[in-house]
Amino acid sequence: GIWRQTRALLFKNCLIKCRTKKSSVQEVLFPLFFLFWLILMSMMHPHRKYDEVANTNLGTLDTSMVVNFVIGYTPPTHMAQEVMKKVASDYFEEGIITEEYLSEEELQEASAIKPSNFVGVVFTDAMSYQLRFPDSVAMSSIYMESR
Repeated sequence: GIWRQTRALLFKNCLIKCRTKKSSVQEVLFPLFFLFWLILMSMMHPHRKYDEVANTNLGTLDTSMVVNFVIGYTPPTHMAQEVMKKVASDYFEEGIITEEYLSEEELQEASAIKPSNFVGVVFTDAMSYQLRFPDSVAMSSIYMESR
């Protein structure tokens, strides 16, 4: 019954593996090679643990850096308008301009036309957003090695 069929299937598979030695060796060595490669790469780029930063009072925001700053946002939903109104009035008394755009394409066109002090905000839902900076903004180099 079942034992005889299982034994015959095992014998057949052993015969196939013996006759195709090259592919059998490849089946064993390729995973070992990739495992060795992963271990080697992880040793070359060790994980760095950054120490915890203590909570400190950073002081007030220097508003001289955001004079004539333009923030464009899309889509013009009620929640987005409320958030941007709060940002413009509560955090910056003067010097910040908010503009709403109907689509992300209009926002991108405006950022190409406007000066380098333009930042786009794309609200993905009521609680999430993505920032769009012009190309002239330098990226932080703090985490460049972990990228």
